[in-house]
Amino acid sequence: MMHFKKIGSLLIAFFVLFQSSVIAQDSAAVKWQATGKKIAAGQYEIKLTGTIKAGWHVYAKSNAAAGLEGLKISFSDSAIQISGDQQITGDTKTITDKIFETQSEVIVNNLVVLQKINLSGTIPAKLKATLLFNTANNAAFIPEENKIEIEMEGGVDVSSSNRILIPSIDLTKAVNACGGTGISAEESASGGLFTIFLLGFLGGLVALITPCVFPMIPLTVSFFTKKAISKRQGIFNASLYGFFIFLIYVLLSVPFYFLDSASPEILNSVSTNPWLNVIFFAVFIVFALSFFGLYEISLPGSISNRADAKAGTGNLIGIFFMALTLAIVSFSCTGPILGSLLVGSLTGGAVQLTVGMGGFGLALALPFALFALFPNWLNSLPKSGGWLNSVKVVLGFIEVALAIKFLSNADLVKHWGLLKREVFIGIWILCGVGLTLYLLGKIKFRHDSPIKKLSKVRFLLAATFCVFTIYLIPGLTNTKYANLSLISGFPPPLCYSVYQNPVNCKNFEPVKDYELAVQRSKAENKPILIDFTGYACVNCRRMEENVWTDPEVKALMTEKFILVSLYVDDKQKLPAAKQFTYTTKEGIKKEILTVGDKWATFETENFKNNAQPLYAILNGDEILMNNPVGYTPGIKEYKDWLLCGLDAFNKSKK
Repeated sequence: MMHFKKIGSLLIAFFVLFQSSVIAQDSAAVKWQATGKKIAAGQYEIKLTGTIKAGWHVYAKSNAAAGLEGLKISFSDSAIQISGDQQITGDTKTITDKIFETQSEVIVNNLVVLQKINLSGTIPAKLKATLLFNTANNAAFIPEENKIEIEMEGGVDVSSSNRILIPSIDLTKAVNACGGTGISAEESASGGLFTIFLLGFLGGLVALITPCVFPMIPLTVSFFTKKAISKRQGIFNASLYGFFIFLIYVLLSVPFYFLDSASPEILNSVSTNPWLNVIFFAVFIVFALSFFGLYEISLPGSISNRADAKAGTGNLIGIFFMALTLAIVSFSCTGPILGSLLVGSLTGGAVQLTVGMGGFGLALALPFALFALFPNWLNSLPKSGGWLNSVKVVLGFIEVALAIKFLSNADLVKHWGLLKREVFIGIWILCGVGLTLYLLGKIKFRHDSPIKKLSKVRFLLAATFCVFTIYLIPGLTNTKYANLSLISGFPPPLCYSVYQNPVNCKNFEPVKDYELAVQRSKAENKPILIDFTGYACVNCRRMEENVWTDPEVKALMTEKFILVSLYVDDKQKLPAAKQFTYTTKEGIKKEILTVGDKWATFETENFKNNAQPLYAILNGDEILMNNPVGYTPGIKEYKDWLLCGLDAFNKSKK
């Protein structure tokens, strides 16, 4: 009983905290001062002095009876090692705690925390740390998380190496306003939007022939045409129904605009986050098993019931809720396709999501409007049957292949070495073999109908997947044929191989630090070629494997330029001395904690772009030579752009 009382007390305390937002915002129940004193080579003693507000107390030590943990200090840099136990002193007293109904030892007025740490390398002037502790008074209980900066004795101010904004980079004043016939960043983005729309539209067409959607087409169109007073009204209602389907899927992208406005590269960070990619992997495997017939995935019945109940209210409102009902009840089939579209579009921002969702919604909506206009077409539709389940199973195999791609993204970003290129391709080959055998009727799943005779469509699909699987096989070898250009960018890079000396791994090693590239540019009198890239960037790998390997392009890049590759999804922690808070041109404060944080912000601040790849050429004085370009798959176009930048560099020297 006492246990439940404690839980109830905690809930009440948190409720009071929630209601007392003013207290929470002005909680500063403790004001801290922090210093770091050097006691030996590479060893410091951190001293935190806290002044506690009158009427408040701190649970500085763990209290098992109350279920509370004591004060904890943590550092953002994993290279910092805590040495020895934490020492806490202060005005200690024991109180009868009204919140936890137990005796609690607390600290009032002031407290001092001492903690020894080991720190190697450059010692920063200020060290960032996080304090976690619990405070309370007679009215509220507040778990606090305080970000503090510790003044380090003998620390060095390294702010000069933490440059983000380069004032000399002016996108409107390139030395050469040219780029051959290469694709500019804007053109690349617009081309990407068309591709995303097309993929979304194709995804919608696939969703149409799934068991959750296909049977709804004749039923819904017939409902509108028969219920309407006139043919014109039936056509109008069915068209409006289709429009609402389109609108619902477009509206799904709206929340992402709030994320995108908060920070331009936040969606990119989400899509390349290794742990989210692992979650996506697990989700897609769950979807695949659902497609294989092991279970059904659907949204809670209460949601669809509410939408269905409102489908009969009024004309416009009723039609809207009929469209919403379709979107909800078809989720078990459309969810995996939408998930693929959402994750694949994240790197391009909210606009790409809207375009992709618009394409998906349009493909789903068109049949309802078209069949309402031409009801005779309904007679030409194939009847529902076992073939619909076959569509789901085929999608299941595709979902497994996509799931492996997400796991590969996480593997590349974290450098785990789990899915080397040949392992990745081997799993895709297994998926291809399984899919081919299934289409030929050699493998059956739970809800499959008996196959009396292979249809032409089924045989053609089996032949297509068989040919594709055979195409993948050389990818397992250590030969020149292992460079599978058709799927370039999807498997891991050629150098990320199980073989010690991969035949195709002939890439040159770029510089990976911008400041070092500037120094080398001045010393060697060469322009800087900036390559904004990512470990999980598909188009970046395509450029490296299909364009950079051209002999003329490779000669230009290695002999005439200082190549610097800046990975915007590198999750490696920066050294403590190089972690800092940056204020963007829009006044947004950003914590620069990882290598990727720095280069992603560097790209958006200087080049007003957060897409990868993005290429830019500067001289040693950090002046822009020509217009930056994005994904440029044409070898000649990319070479012309390089020559344009080289010509501008020669002009700038004169």
